[in-house]
Amino acid sequence: MASTKEWFESVAEAQRRAKKRLPASVYGALIAGAESGATVDDNVAAFRELGFFPRIATGLNEPRELATTVMGQELSMPVLVSPTGVQAVHPEGEVAVGRAVAAAGTAAGLSSFASKAIEEVVAVNPKTFFQVYWMGGRERVVQIMERARAAGAPGIILTLDWTFAHRRDWGSPAIPEHLDLKAMTRMSPEVLRRPKWLAQFVRAGALPDLTAPNMTPPGGEAPTFFGAYGEWMMTEKPSWDDIAWMRAQWDGPFLIKGVTHPEDARRAVAAGATAISVSNHGGNNLDGTPATIRALPAVVDAVGDEVEVLLDGGVRRGSDVVKAVALGARAVMLGRAALWGLAANGEAGVSNVLEIMRAGIDETLVGLGRTSIHDLSPADVVVPDGFVRRPVAQPA
Repeated sequence: MASTKEWFESVAEAQRRAKKRLPASVYGALIAGAESGATVDDNVAAFRELGFFPRIATGLNEPRELATTVMGQELSMPVLVSPTGVQAVHPEGEVAVGRAVAAAGTAAGLSSFASKAIEEVVAVNPKTFFQVYWMGGRERVVQIMERARAAGAPGIILTLDWTFAHRRDWGSPAIPEHLDLKAMTRMSPEVLRRPKWLAQFVRAGALPDLTAPNMTPPGGEAPTFFGAYGEWMMTEKPSWDDIAWMRAQWDGPFLIKGVTHPEDARRAVAAGATAISVSNHGGNNLDGTPATIRALPAVVDAVGDEVEVLLDGGVRRGSDVVKAVALGARAVMLGRAALWGLAANGEAGVSNVLEIMRAGIDETLVGLGRTSIHDLSPADVVVPDGFVRRPVAQPA
């Protein structure tokens, strides 16, 4: 169907509408990446280098099978929504995302730095995995996971791919710690140019919230986003022994997010991970890291069927999902695409993005003559020479 006021046909259109609707600083926070932005760009560009050889006269008329399972959760398609921090693009934030994801029959991750409490989000979508960082030491990590368990989160996502966040200088805007009078005065010119964004929050009865309610210590108050961020930054970096200990504290599914090196994939399996996500934090980690779709085949080769492998980064259409699944991913996780949908049209915009993905996956399966996503293999994808990135073998 053609784009209308309430419907967009592509993720690119969702991004254009988000840019038009959001203040410059808010939109800038969604697209920013580390250093020169090389990894941000390559995450998307790499998918365009992959191709297909479509099949004809296949006699394929029956409905295609898109359903799969990830960490024990049944999903209607191999697409989840990735955990992303404070969602100041819409007053309902992660709750709106949760409802849209539930309606689509799939799952989502909820960030530790989310603007909505885990209890609220799990209430609208029980298939909400809680994302945590290694922060504050072992006692603090246990406290965070216990809250997730009590809220009913079916699994944990441990994010380990954001260790160079202080080098986010590619398009990264200044973000205030508090939306006080001083901050609002400074930002007022750009906000006034996007009055519909502010009007949404006014109608909801609150200004954009820059606190992190899921990081509230027992008996304390919710820290600001930067307060929680500072706690994480000041925590000593974990070892694989720490990760194995953490995994032992959680008796459900456990995903390690941030794998690009095959050896790290093997270490994640040894630490007891249920799943891993090939991710470079959307280009917000070490710039120059390979696009995740380039790193995926080597990671899959390293771990085989020992663990579920997901991919996060650069997915903009259903055909991208098919490429990732064909190269070994169980499913993909959407970050920016879902946020652009949320900014463009709230809950309906997220649903719109997910429907674009579903339709694109189905259409691509028809073109390939495949009846199921489970029938896909590397033979379905045209991979140019030199596309896959593998670390150079070290001398013995």
